[in-house]
Amino acid sequence: MEDLLRPIFQERAGNASTLGIVIIEKTKPNSPITDNFDVILLIIVDESESEWQEKHYEFDGKIAAMHTVTEKLLMEWIDTSGYRKAVEWIIDGKVIFDRNEYLSQLKDQLRNFPHEKRDLRKAMEFGKLVKSYSEVKDLYASEQYKDAYSRMVHSLHYLARLAVIEKGYHPEVTLWNQVRQIDPEVYKLYDELIQSDEAISKRLQLMIIASDFVISTRAEVSAKHLLCIMETKEDGWSHGELKQNGKVSPYQLDLTAMLSYLTEKGILIAERIQTKGAGVYQREYRIND
Repeated sequence: MEDLLRPIFQERAGNASTLGIVIIEKTKPNSPITDNFDVILLIIVDESESEWQEKHYEFDGKIAAMHTVTEKLLMEWIDTSGYRKAVEWIIDGKVIFDRNEYLSQLKDQLRNFPHEKRDLRKAMEFGKLVKSYSEVKDLYASEQYKDAYSRMVHSLHYLARLAVIEKGYHPEVTLWNQVRQIDPEVYKLYDELIQSDEAISKRLQLMIIASDFVISTRAEVSAKHLLCIMETKEDGWSHGELKQNGKVSPYQLDLTAMLSYLTEKGILIAERIQTKGAGVYQREYRIND
């Protein structure tokens, strides 16, 4: 298959802007990692008129997809989990062109998963987790059990990705296979929710209790990225100040939920700042030393 596609990728390899090319072949009938294409070609370039181009080919009864991606967009995907398959393509794919060992160094970086990038990813997943978990409790309290169940499954997925990142790995498409090996405690929560014979309301009740403990014990470590930002000044932070901080932008949509949860757990303190309105205060947040 590689030989059949050689004329296509050799042309790309001859382009000075091409940094590396990876090929990923389908290994089983149903292949989410390749979007069920027989082969994926990932071409990384340092610049292009379009950040991401995708072309489809057909040959010898096979189908292929070629993704041409700028290095800038690829790094955004890696840092924010914007397109998780791309990470697996790089880690598991076969390198067929590598300018100045670009891909070799990138593979090493992905395997090592630097702490600063890990902290950002943990904050992102934690923000989604606490927001989703809050919705679970609200739906459960209003006896919307099926919606609460669906939201709990989403919450456990965020918790699972957080557990994988904590161990220094990038979450894969086959997430629960990873979690079963990496964090049995989190896997057990998911297994009990899905496999239990209890009534759905009882399952949710037990899961909310168990999840609350698991989430709270991870809160401070998971929110390290945000807490480190807040440590950069002695005074408190308003929500607006934090939201305008560029480092928070990857998880700004979940920032309110994070601040609320961290305050509830005593990790942050909410201070009241007098406004011009009588009896009206603005909340500012600071770390509870």
